[in-house]
Amino acid sequence: MMTVLVPTTRHLGAWLSGVLICLVLAGCTTAPVQEMSDARQAIMAAEQTGAAEHAPEQLNQARNLMARAQQNLKLRSFDSARDEALEAKARAMEALTLAEAARRASQDQ
Repeated sequence: MMTVLVPTTRHLGAWLSGVLICLVLAGCTTAPVQEMSDARQAIMAAEQTGAAEHAPEQLNQARNLMARAQQNLKLRSFDSARDEALEAKARAMEALTLAEAARRASQDQ
């Protein structure tokens, strides 16, 4: 017969708190793989759309943020890497939007 250990009511709160803390810590310590990939793809899309010419400031900001994110990833500072990758993606998307608008404007002339 198998015995299952169930925390008593008195210890249930502490047990659940411990489980919750473990889950939170496990979620915070993972590498931001998806965020890094998304940022790289957004930068490449911006480059292909002509952001280097039409939105160089935003594109350079995205590239610099991505470089910092990669450095933080190497240092295992995953929260900082995640934040910078998300910001890099946002700057790259801004550059992409500006480049597309410039491209449409030049086609309308």
